[in-house]
Amino acid sequence: MKTAEEAADDSSLMSGIRCIVYASGIIFALGVCGVFQERIMSEPYDDEFFKVSVFLVLCNRIAAILYAMVMVCIKGEQFAHMVPLWKYFAVSMSNVAATWCQYEALKYVSFPVQMLGKSFKMMPVMIWGILISGQKYKLQDWMIAAGVTGGVTGFLLSGDIKSKHASQGSSVYGLVLMLGFLACDGFTSTFQEKLFKEHKTSKYNQMMYVNGGSMCVSLLTLVTTGGLSQALGFVSRHPAIMGDASLLSASAVGGQFFIYSLVKEFGALVLAATMNMRQVLSILVSYILYGHPITLMQVASLGVVFMTLFYKSYLGYLKDQEKKKAAAATPAPAQAVGKATDEEMQGLAEAESAKDDGPAGKVEWHNGK
Repeated sequence: MKTAEEAADDSSLMSGIRCIVYASGIIFALGVCGVFQERIMSEPYDDEFFKVSVFLVLCNRIAAILYAMVMVCIKGEQFAHMVPLWKYFAVSMSNVAATWCQYEALKYVSFPVQMLGKSFKMMPVMIWGILISGQKYKLQDWMIAAGVTGGVTGFLLSGDIKSKHASQGSSVYGLVLMLGFLACDGFTSTFQEKLFKEHKTSKYNQMMYVNGGSMCVSLLTLVTTGGLSQALGFVSRHPAIMGDASLLSASAVGGQFFIYSLVKEFGALVLAATMNMRQVLSILVSYILYGHPITLMQVASLGVVFMTLFYKSYLGYLKDQEKKKAAAATPAPAQAVGKATDEEMQGLAEAESAKDDGPAGKVEWHNGK
């Protein structure tokens, strides 16, 4: 018969194992997603490059809808829309635009640049938060955002940033696309967070309808521009791309499963640290697999970005400890330690990296990343 202390130790051990499994799942799944994203958009298939990035958006959205519908059934959530459809449509439009810019940028800039660009979004997210929700940020938040922004800027200015197969000078167009991604993605995450707060919609209900709208928008775009026939023609000539696209979509959806599991049981702070680590490893893997050139100044700039992000996670840890001490000193409604309430989960579903995360990163299931 185990003592209470031994049972507590076993419970802590199992909790630690689950945390490692969830975090490893996120890093692996989203790492695979990044590898195939770069493979499809920047590497040739028998000397021919795939150019219809909206087709990948369509594939990702279909996979996300199927996942959301399954989770709605499992969780017993409502299938009826809980938010006015025009609001879902607004999110869907910005969502498709952001994802298109993200994929399209890989034709002109390297994957590490694209990945770092997501860190750059802290400023746009904060600005959208002020404009849409009237949020206020501390000086510390602005300094962290400035540190990340400065590091990313230094990386862009101190070495070659174009995609391996892109023409000289085309990286400028790639950076314009990344700016488009930042603007659209910042609006998407901020507006979604507003929907969570105002309408108390469930995360899977929102995921289902936002991705449903995105699927319709991307399909309509493909049909009206002739991109659908172009994409299907490419698939018929190079069927291997469907295997890559399927793995891209499956890994993106798999990443979301692990993200929600980690957030639900261990909170947003652990997720933020995991997403920071995922970013580091994804960039390293890209350099190893695809041989991108890098200068010493770019290495230093990467160091500034990642040290700032991990410092942000450390501040989050200190804040979390203060909350626990305050909770221990003041009686509060029963709630499992380290677990988020439904309301917190709703806010976290759009609050990252980690989504990507404050402003540094929010959980980006809506982009299929």
